[in-house]
Amino acid sequence: MTKHTVLFELGCEELPPKSLKTLRDALKAETEKGLKDAGLNFAAIEAYAAPRRLALKIVDIDAAQADTQKRFDGPAVQAAYDAEGKPTKALEGFMRGQGITVDQLSTFQAGKVEKVCFLKDVKGQSLDALLPQILQTALDNLPIAKRMRSAASRTEFVRPVKWVVLLKDDQVVEVTIQDHKAGNVTYGHRFHAPEAVTLAHANDYLATLEQAYVVANFEKRQATIQEQVKKLADEVNATAIVPTDLLDEVTSLVEWPVALRATFEERYLAVPQEALITTMQDNQKYFCLINAEGKLQPYFITISNIESKDPIQIIEGNEKVVRPRLSDAEFFFLQDQKQPLASRKEKLANMVFQAQLGTLWNKSERIAKLAIALSPITGANAADAEKAALLAKCDLTSELVGEFPELQGIAGTYYARLEGENHEVAEALGEQYLPKFAGDVLPQTKTGTTIALADRLDTLVGIFTIGQVPSGSKDPFALRRSAIGILRLIIENELDFNLKDILATAYKLVIDDISRVSGQTVMTQMTSDNSTIQTVQDVIDFLEGRYRAKYEDQGVAVDVIQAVQALAPKSPLDFDKRVTAVNHFRTLPEAAALAAANKRVANILAKEATPEGAVVEANLVEAAEKALYAELQALTPVVQPLLAARNYTEALSKLAALRAPIDAFFEGVMVMADDAELKANRLRLLAQLRDLFTAIADVSVLQG
Repeated sequence: MTKHTVLFELGCEELPPKSLKTLRDALKAETEKGLKDAGLNFAAIEAYAAPRRLALKIVDIDAAQADTQKRFDGPAVQAAYDAEGKPTKALEGFMRGQGITVDQLSTFQAGKVEKVCFLKDVKGQSLDALLPQILQTALDNLPIAKRMRSAASRTEFVRPVKWVVLLKDDQVVEVTIQDHKAGNVTYGHRFHAPEAVTLAHANDYLATLEQAYVVANFEKRQATIQEQVKKLADEVNATAIVPTDLLDEVTSLVEWPVALRATFEERYLAVPQEALITTMQDNQKYFCLINAEGKLQPYFITISNIESKDPIQIIEGNEKVVRPRLSDAEFFFLQDQKQPLASRKEKLANMVFQAQLGTLWNKSERIAKLAIALSPITGANAADAEKAALLAKCDLTSELVGEFPELQGIAGTYYARLEGENHEVAEALGEQYLPKFAGDVLPQTKTGTTIALADRLDTLVGIFTIGQVPSGSKDPFALRRSAIGILRLIIENELDFNLKDILATAYKLVIDDISRVSGQTVMTQMTSDNSTIQTVQDVIDFLEGRYRAKYEDQGVAVDVIQAVQALAPKSPLDFDKRVTAVNHFRTLPEAAALAAANKRVANILAKEATPEGAVVEANLVEAAEKALYAELQALTPVVQPLLAARNYTEALSKLAALRAPIDAFFEGVMVMADDAELKANRLRLLAQLRDLFTAIADVSVLQG
């Protein structure tokens, strides 16, 4: 069949930069789906996107659908002809409905019944006939939150459509898409080449546009930006900060990228560099430069969409625009220093954290008390932890954080350093919010770890105490993310403690504040031992429910997590060690057989109560049960110290040696013997075996 190259381009007013890549990828995916559904084969689809266009090049596509045969089913052969072999009324009705004669009939086997049918030849539609609807449907299915109409047109799109190109090789496909008649005319750069450009062939698209100062290939445009930015940064011995989102956005804003390096006054470097970087990235779309130590340098790189004959004018224009923004940041920073952090507690006392749980100052005091309780566990200095907790939220009242909310904590660290606080206290103010998201870094100081834990535990217990537990998609206090943060802080810092005691302390602090806020003693049932136990258990259950999300993100199978959850370990660190061990165990060649054997043992013991006492060696009569007992006797003193040291991985690896004797036992020994003593002894033997494994996890849960 003849193959063609098809080019489709939709020309628009400037498309939204933050969704340009998404629109391009969705157009490709939707078109690919439409072509496959239509039965049109093709070699590849190349997708392009620039500020004023979305385009596709479809390589080696079929000229038409393949011809097919469609089968129309009639009556069974037995009911289609009478005794003389003439068509019955049923068959005549079928032929009449299809407009055919007897000689056009065929038969086919439908199970055990032979039936009459008509095989109709269906000629495939041409590419020209199918493309318009496929492309229009793809455009209609793009993920566009808000569509708009342009002028008198009734069709909608994310931006007004200005032109449409649809070429099959060198021929225009005469169709109308988005109320625009397709042609072979596109447009170049708005300033460098604003005149119409005629495309001679679908394969000429990229080259023709580049001559008109448009790099339509998103990846090529992005690579050009990266190369230019690196070159300019290297010239001043610096490294550019190039966040992926910002790079994508800048790539979506320009058709012909030209990187230019500008400067700003060095005095602004006294301002927290996070504030300067934020304002330059978010507001101006600049790339900031840092030195080898990560310190901001007095330069920035802007990406122009024009190859100017006088680039100095563009550079000076950008320097003029950025200066007031940097001055604002400097002003806020200097104003904040007029008021010490500690003195801001009065403002915190007027900022409500949650109506029932009090103000941010109430929360700060609770965190401080909890931090003191956590200090022996984290190894932090209790005085540092208390001080950091009382200062932790103070920067929320600062003007710098008011202007740059993302600097909460970071601003506090700068102000604490200026006020002479020690390293642990100052760093903890910024580290209290870590980790901010999955995979984020953890606090580096012990005080920071302590405050980060105390803050999250207080929020978790507080919200559970007032009954606002997350449900479905509702989680206004982000408790699920907070819970995973708690688990990471405990596990990755190897903090080994029972959560119940700390949670009970947090609960009492919360209850005291609820009483203070309401102005009366909290109801008796809320302060009872039962209420404490229930709330603490609810929080623990919630935390344990996050294990699955945490470990699945690491590629751990669900059944491994369930095998450990069956034992409900009290410490997150202990839980983690067990998961690591079981995850390793399942890679062993003996794992599947041992999991199956444990399942069999568990089923037997579930039906039969295990007799008290130890295995009586004299009552072991079969060679297989003697061998299993001997192996257990040899392994137990080896495994017990490993269990005590929580070296679960090594312990399970040792237990893998039981595979052969267990298999032999089930092949050669009848557990449910008629002799009561033999049966009891064998049940004790199986219980001893099961106890060794369940000291680590319930491996019977593991799937084969």
